[in-house]
Amino acid sequence: MISEKLINSRIWIPPVAVFFLGIIGVSGQTTKAKKDTVQAKEIDEVVVVAYGKAKRTSYTGSVATISSDKINNRPVNNITKALEGQVAGLQAVSSSGQPGSVASVRIRGIGSVSASSDPLYVIDGIPFDGNINTISPNDIESISVLKDASASALYGSRGANGVILVTTKSGKKGESRINFNMSQGFSSRAVKDYKQVSTDQYFQLYWEALRNGYQSNLISAQQAGQMATDNLINALGINPYGVDYSKPVGTDGKLLAGAKPLWNDNWADVLQRVASRNQVDLDFSGGSEKSNYYFSLGYLDDKGIAIESGFKKYSTRLKLNSEVKKWLNVGANLSYTNSIQFAPSSSDSSSDNIINVGRIIPSFYPYYERNADGSQKLDLNGNPIFDFGSYRPTSAFQNQNLAATLPLDKNENREDNFSGKGFLDFSFLPELKFKSSFSVDLVNYNGHYYTNPLLGQGAEIGGSVTKTNSRTFSYTTSNILTYDKKFGQHHFNALAGQEFYHYEYQTISGSRSQFSLPYYYEPAAASLLGGFTGSSDKLGLLSFLGKIEYDYQNKYFISGSVRSDGSSRFSPDNRWGTFWSVGGSWKASSENFIKDLNVFNQLTLRASYGGQGNDKLKTYYAYQSLYTFYNNLGEPGTVANKLPTPDLKWETNINLNVGLEFAILNNRIKGNVEYFKRESQNLLFEMPLAPSLGFTGFQANIGKLQNSGFEFSLFTTPFRTKDFEWNVDVNLSTLSNTITKLPKGSIISGTKLLREEGSVYDFYLPTWAGVDPSNGKPLWKTITTDANGQTVEGTTSEIGKATREIQGSSLPKLVGGITTSLAYKNFDLSALLTFRIGGKVLDTDYTSILSGGNLPGRAWSEEMLNRWTPENRYTDVPALNTTTNNWTSASSRFLYSATYARLKNVSIGYTLPSDYFERLGLKKFRIYVQGENLLTFYKHKGMDPEQTLDGTTYYRYPAMRTVTFGIQATL
Repeated sequence: MISEKLINSRIWIPPVAVFFLGIIGVSGQTTKAKKDTVQAKEIDEVVVVAYGKAKRTSYTGSVATISSDKINNRPVNNITKALEGQVAGLQAVSSSGQPGSVASVRIRGIGSVSASSDPLYVIDGIPFDGNINTISPNDIESISVLKDASASALYGSRGANGVILVTTKSGKKGESRINFNMSQGFSSRAVKDYKQVSTDQYFQLYWEALRNGYQSNLISAQQAGQMATDNLINALGINPYGVDYSKPVGTDGKLLAGAKPLWNDNWADVLQRVASRNQVDLDFSGGSEKSNYYFSLGYLDDKGIAIESGFKKYSTRLKLNSEVKKWLNVGANLSYTNSIQFAPSSSDSSSDNIINVGRIIPSFYPYYERNADGSQKLDLNGNPIFDFGSYRPTSAFQNQNLAATLPLDKNENREDNFSGKGFLDFSFLPELKFKSSFSVDLVNYNGHYYTNPLLGQGAEIGGSVTKTNSRTFSYTTSNILTYDKKFGQHHFNALAGQEFYHYEYQTISGSRSQFSLPYYYEPAAASLLGGFTGSSDKLGLLSFLGKIEYDYQNKYFISGSVRSDGSSRFSPDNRWGTFWSVGGSWKASSENFIKDLNVFNQLTLRASYGGQGNDKLKTYYAYQSLYTFYNNLGEPGTVANKLPTPDLKWETNINLNVGLEFAILNNRIKGNVEYFKRESQNLLFEMPLAPSLGFTGFQANIGKLQNSGFEFSLFTTPFRTKDFEWNVDVNLSTLSNTITKLPKGSIISGTKLLREEGSVYDFYLPTWAGVDPSNGKPLWKTITTDANGQTVEGTTSEIGKATREIQGSSLPKLVGGITTSLAYKNFDLSALLTFRIGGKVLDTDYTSILSGGNLPGRAWSEEMLNRWTPENRYTDVPALNTTTNNWTSASSRFLYSATYARLKNVSIGYTLPSDYFERLGLKKFRIYVQGENLLTFYKHKGMDPEQTLDGTTYYRYPAMRTVTFGIQATL
């Protein structure tokens, strides 16, 4: 139950999280149903693990599973966005709502500073190199997440940051089945944007900024007020009040009586929309005694909330398995996806960022040209004429109207993804098997970015076009020999194998400008060559691996594994790395003294320890000298840009895991608690050099990083009868991220500071000290040392003189999810609440609408109404002034709590009674409605709290709230 201490704590917990947690405290109710307990086979389920399967109770590693019912039919484009809140220790952050974008996934913290921290994706037993968007959630049977060394060490360097195993659906023995799923829905913003001042408020505020800017020792307040009244319209470039109010704000700073704006054009109305979402999935499956098949087709059209944005995908998968001989099984799994992402700029500060433009331009700048009376100007066809704002100040995006230009432009990312897998599985003896597998992933990408020559900024250069093509090709061969034998009460399992991975990447890109005719989009139609470039990369990884498992009486289990990887990223002397793990578990519930307690249906203690490597550096040629080529007045030139580092070697992760798994009350309550400690050694860092040497530094293995924490998972069935079942699942995880060794005392990286005993994402910013009540200037904290060596704290109104300090980390203290599901007769309902407690976000998006008055025509937040004035001296918003005061520079003022809770998914369905549809040949017919990102609970309104892991906003596409209606039918 929820304790009084928790309620009174200073940690802010969203109300809905409290409600869900309260549900957990309800004692499980029992009735006289035929079957009231969870079957033992559910406890001892078979889970997919590295290069095989294992019973959960006997497995020595840390593995979490997600079943298909928690993934299928979710209105998400890829599986990464369906993982959040489902697994303890896994953090999935969807920082962009752009359709087709992928969530950032981290398992048990941040494993590296300079190398990749992404997990390895394994599809049906083979590492996957394609685009994760190609895997349809409706094709997935289950997902296993391998979290510790014992579980993932067999993947060596490729599994250093955890492994996500995806098992796709297969046909089942029996009558053939046809499944059809169709859904339609709509999307809107999940979080409303920042509130802004009205036109009336803006004009009075900007009058005040002008007056304060004019006022000086030589100009009185009265004179400055008159100047502000006279120059206000000229400064902003427009008068929305009409010719009858040529000076709408009087010398007292108040709007003249009767003055009303003739229009109020919210730019978000023309740049954003309620978007549609359509999805159709169809699959055929079946099988016999010796073979099975699964074939699927999928279509998705997901429009984005920003105009001209969206994601469209066509997919197909064919999976075949057959026992061609008693000693030979063969199989193939082929998939192809064609996708196109429509992605206008939405993740930077450029002037064509569609999300930022909709926020920056105030509503008194019209998006259609206006007559003197405020009515819209019309062309000869009676259509409104877009207003490009040549009169607007540059800070209000002069000469630009994305509502007019984007439909004429192209911002397309096209991809063709093919993935093919095949295997031969030989059974030499009942206990001796050999499996040879081959997989290939091919991704062909084509980016097409075209700016039209008719309207907007592109018209100045006659339009432009950039095309990029890349080809990613990789293959993996795997040969695995397994031996499994039971001798009385002894059970022995051994595995030995070899694997080879090859990766190739080629890219070319070119641009041209000056089109002679509009509506021709290819480079051949433009006359001026802008640039052309291309490159290619290769990588090879050869591996040898082995594993031994032993158990006695099905109670005591030990395991050990070793893998040696040779990576072409490193020099021949440091190419090979050997990685290992040991693990053990004790099924205590099988002991008589535990059975006599009559408490535990299951009680298993497990522990593991091991090391894995990481070679995912930012270059494929880590040990070699690298050069940059230049055109030097028509002559080729070569300049070294990287020193050789032949001593560079693997980053290594040392993992400790201790866990306890239990089940009580006739398996009505199941759970596990785990502690992990993950130490990353030989981290790659840049060692600084004197600039006079021609290089800023060189790469070396020096740093150390530690991630540790606890994970808690609970699966309960509070109520179960013949007609009604209620399940509640909870997962929680804590994380402590600490740098334990650096090449020097500290390293400043933008708004972050890397230091020993700190985290990788510690904010290092000036401390906001408020506003000087005497003059309205911003203040920041200073820390200096006096002549006696004593520390002296003070304040300054100049940001350059402020002292930077550690301001906390972006990493959360606690993340988790709560899932509840209810089924009553033919009705079903499920809900997923995800939450995060702790951490901070630096909201640089918000600062774009908090300028002090030096950016005329830039939209203002409602917070500016609380600015400093002689009558409002105690505030944290400085006085308005056309002179730059830098108050929106990054500081602790704009750090906000990252604590939030989000109702991630709610689904309600009804399955028609069989009497209604059996006559039509249907086995099942279900109708449903579901929502994604329905509610978000947080404090700092306007900012989507689900941001990147480093905790800094950057004008990104907001998350979408999606509601879909659908039908499912099985024939």
